[in-house]
Amino acid sequence: MLNSAGVARRPAEGAAEPTGSGTDASGAIEFRLLGPVSATRAGTVVPLSGAKIHTVLAVLLLARGALVADSRLSTALWGDAPPPTSNSQIYTYVSRLRKALGNYVRIFRKGPGYVLDAREAEVDLFSFERLDRLGRQALEESRHEEAGRLLGGALDCWSGHALENVTEHLLQFERPRLEFLRAQALERRIEADLSFGRHRSLVPELLSLVARFPMDENLRAHLITALHRCDRQAEAVQVYGEGRRILDEQLGVAPGQQLSGAYLRMLRGESADPRRRPHVLLPARAAAFTGRTAEAARLRSLLLRRSPGPGARLRAALVTGMPGSGKTALATEVAHGCAEAFPDGVVHADLQDADGAARPPAAVLAEILAALGEREDTARTARHSLSALVSRYRVRTADARLLVVLDDASSDVQLTGLLPVGPDSALLVTSRGRPAFVSAVHTMSLGPLDDEDAVALLAESAGADRIRAEPAAVRDLVRYCAGLPLALRIAGARLAARPHRTVARFAAQLADPRTRLAALSYGNLSLTRTLGRALTRLTPATAAVLPWLSSVGPGPFTARLAGELTGLPEAEAERALDELVDGSLLFAEPDRAFGEDRYRFHPLVLLHADATPRQELPR
Repeated sequence: MLNSAGVARRPAEGAAEPTGSGTDASGAIEFRLLGPVSATRAGTVVPLSGAKIHTVLAVLLLARGALVADSRLSTALWGDAPPPTSNSQIYTYVSRLRKALGNYVRIFRKGPGYVLDAREAEVDLFSFERLDRLGRQALEESRHEEAGRLLGGALDCWSGHALENVTEHLLQFERPRLEFLRAQALERRIEADLSFGRHRSLVPELLSLVARFPMDENLRAHLITALHRCDRQAEAVQVYGEGRRILDEQLGVAPGQQLSGAYLRMLRGESADPRRRPHVLLPARAAAFTGRTAEAARLRSLLLRRSPGPGARLRAALVTGMPGSGKTALATEVAHGCAEAFPDGVVHADLQDADGAARPPAAVLAEILAALGEREDTARTARHSLSALVSRYRVRTADARLLVVLDDASSDVQLTGLLPVGPDSALLVTSRGRPAFVSAVHTMSLGPLDDEDAVALLAESAGADRIRAEPAAVRDLVRYCAGLPLALRIAGARLAARPHRTVARFAAQLADPRTRLAALSYGNLSLTRTLGRALTRLTPATAAVLPWLSSVGPGPFTARLAGELTGLPEAEAERALDELVDGSLLFAEPDRAFGEDRYRFHPLVLLHADATPRQELPR
């Protein structure tokens, strides 16, 4: 736009200039700052010519959606000597940028400057910062393998030196900061890889880095450590001697603490091996963990958060939920993900046998001690003295950094003596109810999966293409499984075993409530058997009440109505309902208007209750 004098006229505040001819707004656009500044759309580089237009784009992106004043753009373009027409030239550069980028981003005038809205775009700098932040957190929590992977991904965002094709004025302000962040990420990645035992693969990289940056003491220290762990002490001595000479000749200083420390540890023969990998005795984790990602992240954070000071308490978390809700799968995934933070090991103990009966604490303790390497006389002690086993376990865990996973607890009696005593250890328990010991620990209750996660879980087993091909039948299937992970895994396994059958055909089998539970069985997975084992943990009186409640439907219903249906006094009916809630076979919701609880069934538990024969209740 030009005014009557032929001078470029800026648009009104908040207005965007015309974007040019017929630019399609579909697709994604990517911006690069960590190398030559560029924009790519659908794999094709957007043509931008000249250092100044690249500078304007870089300054707007670095502002992260904040206002960039004309004066800031002027300084980046011309330093302290802007031309008289600087504002008009800035306007021209912005106009060219808008035309080149089209409708993929918005650049609009606001007050004394411009704002670039690129929320839908990919920016390599922002990806680098996110991965670097996650990698730092993983390194601080001793998750070295994950830290190395994340920090390596952050460094992969770089394609050269930052801001290679901008003006010198912007370069002198921004490049040192960005290159410093890159150097920090590289050093952290090397530290993570060394801690994980990748010293052999690191030696060539570190030799190259030390040659490029001969006065970087940290890189040289890492090289000495890696060479030492590869039994190449002579070369390590040479690397140290060369570094000492260079520092003396170039700077007139002696090696600092990190470089001297690495050299002295090598001379004393310390840390010749990388940090030993923790001894992990856990069930295999799922090939692709689906759903519960927020819950998994929360549990990892709880187990890895160490309280400072002498009064630190055991970190403990309890996962509860109805039968088949995925408690064990979640605990296994979290424990595998935390393993590196517990150098003395991760042990798992199942507190129920194959028939659902509680295992004796002495047998569980003997198993855990054997897993920790204390095999001598363990079996004999298990037969004679629980107290002796508890004493040995407490001594073994007093100063250890250990993660103990106790799966499927049914009572406090089972947990007696199984809690690690050291403040540096952590405990993860799964249970259908809430043992009394958990009053001071975090409790996470698992509900049904939402529809999106349920579909993803089906796709994991049956194949994503197959699930996408029949969306209506998949919606029916998800509804029949009612968000229960076990039911969804069984459904996925059955579909995978019959690739020639349609999803709609299997959904039709589940449509009849009378045959749904029978259809949700495959191999050693059986929803009926899982729910039946849950009933065996109830008192006989409460187990007998459950089938009578099926006539009330899904609910909600009150203890008064349950008493009328069963012929029991209301107080006795309420005790039975509370036991069913404690066993996660009913849900309880407070009704604040009437000051009483209301109860409801999960749809699949209701079907099981309706199919269970009714016994006469004692009156």
